[in-house]
Amino acid sequence: MPPSFSSASEKLPDNIMQHPRELSISGFNYSLPEEKIASHPLAERDASKLLIYQSGTIRDAQFKNLPNELEPGDLLVFNHTRVVQARLHFLNQNGGRVEVFCLEPAGSVRDIPSAMLQHGSAEWICLVGHAKKWKDGEVLQLLFPGSDVSLSVSMQGREGDAFRISFEWSDQDLCFADVLEKVGNLPLPPYLKREVVPSDKERYQTVYAREKGSVAAPTAGLHFTDQVFEDLKSQGIVTDYLTLHVGAGTFKPMKAATMEGHQMHEEEVIIGLDFIRRMAKCKGRIVAVGTTSLRSLESLYWTALRIFNQPETSLNIQVKQWEPYEYEMNQLPEFTSLLLNLIDRMEEARMDTLKGHTGLMVAPGYRIQTAQKLITNFHQPESTLLLLVSAFIGEDWRKVYQHALDNQYRFLSYGDSSLLHRQ
Repeated sequence: MPPSFSSASEKLPDNIMQHPRELSISGFNYSLPEEKIASHPLAERDASKLLIYQSGTIRDAQFKNLPNELEPGDLLVFNHTRVVQARLHFLNQNGGRVEVFCLEPAGSVRDIPSAMLQHGSAEWICLVGHAKKWKDGEVLQLLFPGSDVSLSVSMQGREGDAFRISFEWSDQDLCFADVLEKVGNLPLPPYLKREVVPSDKERYQTVYAREKGSVAAPTAGLHFTDQVFEDLKSQGIVTDYLTLHVGAGTFKPMKAATMEGHQMHEEEVIIGLDFIRRMAKCKGRIVAVGTTSLRSLESLYWTALRIFNQPETSLNIQVKQWEPYEYEMNQLPEFTSLLLNLIDRMEEARMDTLKGHTGLMVAPGYRIQTAQKLITNFHQPESTLLLLVSAFIGEDWRKVYQHALDNQYRFLSYGDSSLLHRQ
């Protein structure tokens, strides 16, 4: 049985650390010159630089040599979500351009994999660009290239800063994933400040992308090639996969003065029972490939803890933004014992997949429960991704980022990579 743990009522003592709600966002700023942002990928994925951070020291390497930086038995956890062409462009009756950006399903089918397979019609929560040009009751349409198949959209109401949009298409044999593939556009990050080019369709996907549903790539994985995977395998390094469908919230600017004012967008997580079994048996170090993989693993931890603490609770993933901070971080059970309990519960319920949503914010003051190493790119100033890096390696994030700036590293989605060892 898992060891006992502190209840949610046992808050972290004030004299140990400041609660992340109170942290000033301006404390996670740095100067990022425009020329440091990689607007296009390198010709070869694994030709990027790799910054190694361990025990306060920094050294430079090449990503293709990543397997040499890991140990036999290490387990790399990848997010094999696939970016969908979620950006759709319509013209209103006066020729004005309206952009519809799909975020998440809104109809009776709420999980992304099932919603992608809907035929004939679908309902999604969407951001709408130039919404003022879309008159009440107006139905917008576009034709599929080289076909008489049409897609119609109508606005059903507002949902916060987004809208509920109804989609209908005339070819009943096509599912919604097919529709996006045929008439959608790749949602490149806005900070790239350029139009999509044909090569982006391949390069803004990982080579292992599989489960359709993200509106942003898990960019830490963009550096991996078939050769890197072969080298990992030959050195006894294990790889495994889960799914977190990345939402547009990853680009959401932090406008509040403190973390408390920033609302994390919840994202769908899907983790198989076989993955959990292998994780429970892992004897090596866990290496999270990207911030989305790390947030998924941490969300799995808190889900397993809830299920152990509340045996009658539902077997799903549901982690709120501040939920973990209500626990005494120094008195929590270790990951493997919780996983063994979770495996027993899932087997009893004859479940082969754990699904749900996470809004977890990993910020300084949070203690990582799962991974010992993190592979990640270099992130925007004042972003939740930078907060996560700070939680992982502490104040040395400043030293790491200064080294990258001083040594011609390329930043953001198409930029270079780092291997960070947890403090």
